[in-house]
Amino acid sequence: MKGTVKMEKHPVLSGIDRIATVLDQLDGKRVGLMTNPTGINHALQSTIDILNASCRLTALFAVEHGIRGDAQAGAAVESTVDEETGITVYSAYGKNSHFTKEMLDAFDVLVFDIQDVGARFYTYLYSLSYAMEACSRAGKSMIVLDRINPLGGIRTGGTVLDPAFSSFVGNYELPTQYALTIGEYALYVKDYLHLELPLTVVPLAGWERWMRLDDTDLPWVMTSPNCPTLDTALCYIGTCIFEGTNCSEGRGTTMPFQLIGAPFIRAGELEKRLSELDTPGIHFRRASFVPTFSKHAGQTCHGVQMHILDRDRADVFAAGLLLCDTIRKMYPEAFRFIQWEGDPCYSIDKLLGTDVYRTGRMTAEELILTSREKVDRFTAETKKYHLY
Repeated sequence: MKGTVKMEKHPVLSGIDRIATVLDQLDGKRVGLMTNPTGINHALQSTIDILNASCRLTALFAVEHGIRGDAQAGAAVESTVDEETGITVYSAYGKNSHFTKEMLDAFDVLVFDIQDVGARFYTYLYSLSYAMEACSRAGKSMIVLDRINPLGGIRTGGTVLDPAFSSFVGNYELPTQYALTIGEYALYVKDYLHLELPLTVVPLAGWERWMRLDDTDLPWVMTSPNCPTLDTALCYIGTCIFEGTNCSEGRGTTMPFQLIGAPFIRAGELEKRLSELDTPGIHFRRASFVPTFSKHAGQTCHGVQMHILDRDRADVFAAGLLLCDTIRKMYPEAFRFIQWEGDPCYSIDKLLGTDVYRTGRMTAEELILTSREKVDRFTAETKKYHLY
């Protein structure tokens, strides 16, 4: 079509595409593999199948959403046998998020290959670090097959977690957006936790830090049932905090984390109020939707859709927190922070890594401003783990 500009896609190889570089470390060993549907090579072949054909694969470890990605957020993941390979699948989520002796006895070396989304909330990060701790204690070695940070490796942001609010949706002194690959994160955690662990990271080839996933020729596989696209992952940095409120974060729609709303919101009034805020690169458009499950299932929710118009200018975390703050101020009687079932803590505190906003000790603007220094310090201190 006349006038159409074809965007160049940069060729990138993930760690699994370079598995041949570490096959000598797997030779003659019982190999465990922690993975999920995102564990694929450039040709869309499963890491499970690749390792099953090239080494002695004796155990699979499933994280949140399951080894084949068939479990919803928070749903129980049970130990079972993988129908396709006949290999035992151990659950590394829920009650066994920390490896048991049985799990450790099933392998000599553990391989990790999962795509994360570059957000501190993602439980895959802690499945990896908990496995690292267990392997360190048991004298086992680990190999992390690196994958790109789909949000790029430059921009950091959000809040830095106060360890007092550590949980499975946020641990260590990480910022909300941390700009490390999963392999670089593993190197950071090894030092942060002072682990004595034989750790090998199989690096990427062709990736540069400025590249987001759609700058590359890498395929996108849903990282979880509610992260179907890169646009979702970009918005998630700012809108995941709505999991800690009684507003729908769009679960049960085709645009989770892009749509935010509740039955008590007047969409037009919210859109007008948000247009008065300074959110460069981001536009909030009025929207209504009916979630098929999760919060307000079957009810019409009114609110907004977050549109990221300029990724380089957009501070998605700040925009998400200001959106939350605006709804909180507009509907003080209806809006509330919630606690997940069986958890005495407010979920928003775990997601933000602090309780200063919920308790009113800081405004949204103050939290955004005061967090920047800590984020910048993290950025500077973690450059030594950069592999690219």
